[in-house]
Amino acid sequence: MSDVDPLSLDLATLSWLAGSAANELLLRTIQKGGHPHLRISHGYVFQMLISGPKTVGALAELLGVTQQAASKVVAELSGYGYLTSVVCEDDRRVRQVALSELGQEAVESARSARSELEARLLSSLDADTIAKARRALVCLLDAAGGLEATRRRRVRPLKLE
Repeated sequence: MSDVDPLSLDLATLSWLAGSAANELLLRTIQKGGHPHLRISHGYVFQMLISGPKTVGALAELLGVTQQAASKVVAELSGYGYLTSVVCEDDRRVRQVALSELGQEAVESARSARSELEARLLSSLDADTIAKARRALVCLLDAAGGLEATRRRRVRPLKLE
């Protein structure tokens, strides 16, 4: 099998490969930075909780999974200390899950890792080239139908069926 010139790949394939490689690098960095139990799939849960606490049912709906699946990941992340249970401010009978202090630290660790990766890019490319690449990727995201979910922090895990 012959080698492939990455510049010959279509933008969708190249962006997927770059995103996958970046995700793996970022996850390793986050794990080495004190969060060894985290997986890429946990990031979707964290994104849904950044704006504030949610019930397990609401979290399941946002993630596009069953309530049982959401309960399982909530129990796992709670067991690791990343989530905590809180009483709903509007209805004290309702329990919600929220990012704990450790969960917030993991979010900050992920943000820091992404900033470091972007700084590495800026050491190889100028800011204008980065801005043009960002615009191209936003156009690809829009063409693929994912722009609104991204804007609203409603990106769901990929379903491989």
